[in-house]
Amino acid sequence: MELKLVTVGKTDVKWVKEGLDLYMSRLRHYVPFSLVEIPQLKNVSALSQEQIKEKEGELILKQLNPGDSVILLDERGKEYRSVEWAEWIRQRLARGGKGLVFVIGGAYGFSQAVYDRSEGMISLSKMTFSHQMVRTIFAEQLYRAFTIIRGEPYHHE
Repeated sequence: MELKLVTVGKTDVKWVKEGLDLYMSRLRHYVPFSLVEIPQLKNVSALSQEQIKEKEGELILKQLNPGDSVILLDERGKEYRSVEWAEWIRQRLARGGKGLVFVIGGAYGFSQAVYDRSEGMISLSKMTFSHQMVRTIFAEQLYRAFTIIRGEPYHHE
């Protein structure tokens, strides 16, 4: 199964990009993993938040294949402890399927069409992080999950 992270906007903060690159390279030792950065919309000052979400939603949906399982990173999603998260990943991988796609939306969240296409939502925290930092934090948590699954000495309880 391939894992993919779809994000709105590019990562342009150097230290965030370096961290993301580090964990993406580590993840690829365990599973095919890719990152898709959808370009930030241009000339949006005349658009409402809802219109921005709709346009971003169309771009997100274009990145999905029919058989993909889609999970949104959303503040209202389920929170997991790292060991629980690893078990969730392990179960998903055991089920098989084409792809498991995680999506980080834009500043205003997701359109209803994206919510409708998703199978669920997860939250990294009740706190709000920048959209750029979430990528690195999430990639590290995916990497941590794989080390837990494999019994490797990265995570400490």
